[in-house]
Amino acid sequence: MTDGLEFTPDWFSKPGDSLHAQMVRRGLSAQQVAQNLDGGIATLRGLLDGSKAIDAEHARVLSASLGGTVSFWLKRQSNYQDALERALERASADVDESEAWLQLQVPGPRPKGRLSGQRRRDELRRRLTFFNVGTMNAWNARYGRICSETLFRTSSAFESKDTAVLMWLRMGELATDLVTTRPWNVGNLRDRLDAIKALSKVKRPELFLPKLKALCAEAGVAVVAKKAPEGCCASGASRMVGPDKAMILMSFRGLADDKFWFTLLHEIGHLLLHEAKTFVDNDMEGIDQSEREANAFAAQCIVPFDRYEEFENLGDNRNSVIRFSVRSGVAPGLIVGQMQHHKMIRPNALNDLKKFWKWSDLSPVLD
Repeated sequence: MTDGLEFTPDWFSKPGDSLHAQMVRRGLSAQQVAQNLDGGIATLRGLLDGSKAIDAEHARVLSASLGGTVSFWLKRQSNYQDALERALERASADVDESEAWLQLQVPGPRPKGRLSGQRRRDELRRRLTFFNVGTMNAWNARYGRICSETLFRTSSAFESKDTAVLMWLRMGELATDLVTTRPWNVGNLRDRLDAIKALSKVKRPELFLPKLKALCAEAGVAVVAKKAPEGCCASGASRMVGPDKAMILMSFRGLADDKFWFTLLHEIGHLLLHEAKTFVDNDMEGIDQSEREANAFAAQCIVPFDRYEEFENLGDNRNSVIRFSVRSGVAPGLIVGQMQHHKMIRPNALNDLKKFWKWSDLSPVLD
């Protein structure tokens, strides 16, 4: 064993945890580690989330780039598989435990109908691997806490299921392992607000999203874009994924620039104002103080307080809105969105000033 790497046989932890820890310790980006792996980023993602096992060639590359011997990485994988099988046996032997596991959603097709014994074991294994815990008690300690501290806002038009939201959050959490950030710093994030807002003027997500991610990473925030799964009506989420790393998870729900940027600024507001909590948000009005505060923060980023009287007198004059947006440092669509929200204009008025996207436009930029 080298480079201080240690392994405890009974610790239920995927090899990707050690891999990620060494990436952070050595200051290596996902791209730097992935460049020597056959399959690149896709392979690294699988090694990090546990869906791909470390083989001899992976172990050789990891040893060379991250330290530890080849035998360490292979033993780490072997011990993990043994621990996973023990957890699988425990879950399979307890009807209540296995039923609880099967209620949870994980990526991929959902099982239908009566499950055979082998299919049941396969589905249990998928959940144990995805959530990276060995028992339902451990799941409750780690993820049940998120349920209790997560601020869910539900829509009257859509049903948001906790299991779908938790899957989306976990997908985002796993994606942050591929994002290298500086340590979380409130002041650094505040200092970058004007630059972040200015990116709203860039129409194409493939152009603004990398710049947005880079700006936020400098402040310790990993921005992840993941389409919300069926049953999850979230527009965005924010939470601390580590003591020095925050996450903003965006779904692009609504497919319009005013909704995307308001949600992003709303989540930034949560991180600046309510750092330690977990928030999952849609486009409804805030129902508690923290939501109202985050809404007010986002609104004032778009329409500065000292320009509010001018904003109220804009009317539906297209050129006036454009000039006001330039002075406010944001795209005109964001101003239109605020005007529509405050019922200053009709719900569809000036929509030509907004930018609208299609999922086909977004698929290349989603994590």
